[in-house]
Amino acid sequence: MIRITLLLALALAPSATFAQEEVDISTMRLELPRGANPQMAYTNKRSAFFQTQALRNDHPEHAWFRGYNIAGKRLFQDVSVQIDGINLDPSKSKPTIIPDELERIYPNGLREQIRMYDNLDLLGLHYPNSRARPQIKLSGDDLVQVLPDLYESGTGENKLYVATLSNTGRAFIAIAPSSLAARELAFRATILSDTWTIERKARMENLLQGDHYFAADSQTEALRWMTLSLDALLTRQRGTGIYAGLPWFQEYWGRDQFIALPGATLVNGQFDSAKAILSSFARFQDTDPKSPFYGRLPNIVKPDELNYHTTDGTPRFVIALRDYVDYSGDFAFARELYPVVKASIEGSIQNHTDSSGYLTHADNETWMDARREPDKVSYSPRGNRANDIQALWIAQLEAGAAFASRMDDLDSHFKWDALASKVRQNFSRDFISNGQLADHLNADGTRDTQIRPNAFFALDLMRQPERARELQRLTSKLVHPWGVATLDSKDPQFLPYHLAPGKWHKDAAYHNGTVWPWLDGIAMQRLIESDRTAQAWQLFQFNSALAMRTNGSLPETMDALPHPREKLPRLSGTYSQAWSLAEQLRIWNQYFVGIRPHLIDGYVSLAPRLINPKHIVSTARIGSGYIRFHASPSELRYTFDNLLTRIRLDLPNYEATIVDVKPGDELVVRDNRGTVIRAGQPVHQFTLLPVARSKTEH
Repeated sequence: MIRITLLLALALAPSATFAQEEVDISTMRLELPRGANPQMAYTNKRSAFFQTQALRNDHPEHAWFRGYNIAGKRLFQDVSVQIDGINLDPSKSKPTIIPDELERIYPNGLREQIRMYDNLDLLGLHYPNSRARPQIKLSGDDLVQVLPDLYESGTGENKLYVATLSNTGRAFIAIAPSSLAARELAFRATILSDTWTIERKARMENLLQGDHYFAADSQTEALRWMTLSLDALLTRQRGTGIYAGLPWFQEYWGRDQFIALPGATLVNGQFDSAKAILSSFARFQDTDPKSPFYGRLPNIVKPDELNYHTTDGTPRFVIALRDYVDYSGDFAFARELYPVVKASIEGSIQNHTDSSGYLTHADNETWMDARREPDKVSYSPRGNRANDIQALWIAQLEAGAAFASRMDDLDSHFKWDALASKVRQNFSRDFISNGQLADHLNADGTRDTQIRPNAFFALDLMRQPERARELQRLTSKLVHPWGVATLDSKDPQFLPYHLAPGKWHKDAAYHNGTVWPWLDGIAMQRLIESDRTAQAWQLFQFNSALAMRTNGSLPETMDALPHPREKLPRLSGTYSQAWSLAEQLRIWNQYFVGIRPHLIDGYVSLAPRLINPKHIVSTARIGSGYIRFHASPSELRYTFDNLLTRIRLDLPNYEATIVDVKPGDELVVRDNRGTVIRAGQPVHQFTLLPVARSKTEH
């Protein structure tokens, strides 16, 4: 039997294994196959995005959003460009997608670069190998040309002005509430656009290197693209938030925010952004004790609208706050938001719990929310007690109880902790029968036994060996090589294709078969937790390869099954969906690299589950310090920068081991057949013990 030896070495010099390469996003070029015409969008990180397709805007659903959009309003749809008397035809160009620009090469060799700029309502068209002055013409459904270089859009307080300005080899399109401001912005762009471009490029590169650096064997390029694609959706439209998905979810959705928050902000060390998102949503809480939504966080935050019709967004807010504190150690912020946490729980107890302590809800108030028009009948009714909602409710109560204990609110601590225990106990009685999970309880108390992926969220409410058997049932029925379906294909309600015009409405299939890549996250997590890492890795690899075929992003949905004579399902929904991207990044960092902070409980879990690592480097920001990780075929190496904590080391097939570390320490895990010490003397040296497994465990 091979033993694993651990070293904790004092204050060694930084290892060469942590050397970082310089990341230059201009080399991250997606050359499109001939004739490929994907859709794409660039945001200004505030409230605007510019959407186009590589060659021509002809997508049956997405093309309506083409052009420049600000806070849900379309400004202009089409841009016509003429240079030296020649009209540029994008359909004849050779396009290349780069993280900060779309590049087209025209048949005459002319090079075009389309750019957005951070926090500016501005679009730039650059022609670096031309000395001519571009002639720009705009068009749009609500656009009126009032002067050769000036357009108006909208009326009254909503009116915006669009100014165009060209000089040698470039043109700018600027938007502002007044014609003077629009023209001033366009003029400033002629002087400062190069600086703004450099600043935007530097921001993106900083997210991929320095204290956020990672390299991941063959996954590096896909992970970098997904990181930047997701970061583009992190905006400041109404407070700070994350667009749910482009093109048509250009607003903040509560559940989407908090599902996406770990992968979008915490795993890459953007604690300020996570804090801003939580603060923004906290301000929108319903604080009216007489309201039926008292304590709820909104489901949808639009520039001029709030909607509270969802159940899972509120528990996910509290869980996201817990995750933020676990990473950052920012207990002062937890104290600041504790009244929000308390109202969120007490409001639910007051208005939305039954005698068993379950969190109740309407048919469409879970994430499976599609309804038929005009009668509002749910296509996948899950009222009034869904299994994933109860799992989230228990997690919300337990997180709230932990916060209450730190805030010396012991009455709430004991009350919420007792309620969580009650719901757990009743869940075992009501939801589990013959070792299988019901999807939900109907209003009359009967079980609905449809096989749906929501059960993945409730698996940790089961005991072994039932949990392992239920995981096997779920994966065999729902997990395809391309992702997790929303319904068992043998179910009478199963619909194989999301878009089937003339057969059924797309919303009928939305949650009755359609694959959602965000669900791959919880499925991969459960597989890794059950030592089925190889199966999780197959899902992960598929999504990484898909991202490289879809402009570095991941879509909202895809068909459950391929069409006849096709190898893979067709993509559908939004082309860039936040939680799809975020869950892929979360699972990579938390479950394959395996760094999971639990600063509320005073430790960090290191539980790597890598498949044949060759050269993997990753940095995790924890509190005010960092853990720097390197994996190679012969060793795992961790260094701890400005970090004093307890480590729980959890390696496959070995019992977990507790190690206390302080700043400057280095933890090395090696097979003891190799050289044990590179330099210095070990402070601690010990051997991990194999796990004693029962025959029922996988």
